Order: sequence, then structure tokens, then C-alpha cells
Amino acid sequence: MGNYETIEDGALFISDAHYPNHGTELLELLYQIDSKKIRAVQLFLMGDIFDLLIGSFEKSYAPNKEAIELIKSIAQHTPIYYFEGNHDFQLSKIFTNIKIFRREDQPQYMGMNGFIIGLSHGDRYAVGWKHSLMSKVLRNSLVLSVIKILRPNIVAEKTAGLKEKEICHEISNFDSKAKEIFDNYAGAFWVIEGHYHQARKIHNYISLPSLACHKQVAVVKDSLIEFVDIEDLLLS
Repeated sequence: MGNYETIEDGALFISDAHYPNHGTELLELLYQIDSKKIRAVQLFLMGDIFDLLIGSFEKSYAPNKEAIELIKSIAQHTPIYYFEGNHDFQLSKIFTNIKIFRREDQPQYMGMNGFIIGLSHGDRYAVGWKHSLMSKVLRNSLVLSVIKILRPNIVAEKTAGLKEKEICHEISNFDSKAKEIFDNYAGAFWVIEGHYHQARKIHNYISLPSLACHKQVAVVKDSLIEFVDIEDLLLS
């Protein structure tokens, strides 16, 4: 199967928490993982963990400081794989001790129970050219430097706007979209993505639950992905 890293039983997937604007459950989870009250053999952060965190915008650090420090602490005892999303990127400037996959590094492929698994935040395929172009532009260091000069209050403005955004809804015809996405993962038996906030398994495509919307995470048990309510996880 090649030299793929392995997704192990006990791996925990957190996706689309959109912290802190859309709930603080992320903090409680991170505290429990750091204290090892919740067992996580590996921790997969599948993007949009933060509602706004950009490495070159230092003003975006402060609202997220507590969660940032917890992730750094967890990384000292648990392998972390962070798939940057469209709300959190340039993270290598912040997290120096975890594996970070930029949008251009995604998808990544790993192994699980003899199968190849494709992983991504989820905004790489079937998103339209406008989203793809904007993603590239907003990750350009020169562009970001100009924005910081021209709009020094942009972090506060964007944070306020994102807080009011409705992020939880069912996507119609998502089955056909899932197939279109899956077809881009050459050789993958399973595909695991966040981004869409759907919490669905469509054939071999897994749309992870959004922590913000569903109050769920995903856990690997007996080489299968299970969606688990965080209340049950915290009580287990």
C-alpha cells in the first residue's frame, strides 16, 4: 500500500468548530484531550477550527489565544494533523510543532486497515473558480501585507461579520456533489472532508460533522469512522 502514515484506532477528528464565534465546545474538548481525560491516539483538526485565524494577522491571535495554547500543549504528547481551512491558514507561523497541510498540500493520503484514505478540509474540489481564485489571492503574502496597511481594522470587522453568519444548513443535492468530489481522489477507497457541515456518509465519502453545528466529532473505532456526540465523549 506504499509508505502511507496510518490512521489508528482511537484517532479523533474535529472539524469546523468556528471558534469562538459559534460555540466554546472546542475549548472543553481541548482541555479534556490535553489532560488525557479524553483519549486521542491522534488528533486530526480538519480546518475552520477557528472562525478567523491567519498567521500574518497578529490581531487574529488574541480571541483564539486559549485554544491556540491548548493545541500547542496537546502536540507535546499527541500527534496532530492540521488541515488548513478557508477560515484558518498560514498556521505554520503559529504552530511550530504540529503537521500542517496548506490548501495546496491537500488532499493528503493515509492508510487505514489496508485501505487508502484521502483527507482534506474540503474546499479544494467542486467549489467553483471564484472560490479557488480568492483562496489563492488571500494566501498571497504581498496581498495580505497590503490589506493590513489599507484596512488595519479588518480583523475586527470580519470577526463581527462572521459572528452573525448562519453556518448550519443542509445542502440540497449533496449526494451528487459528494460523488463529484470523490472522483478527484485518485486511488482513495475512503474520502474524509470537513467544510460542508453535513455530517453524512455517502457511499465512501464522509462529510464530517461540524462541531459548531452538530456538537459532534468523529472517532475511529475498529477501523471505522463513527460520529459521536461530544456530550457522550465527555462522559465516556
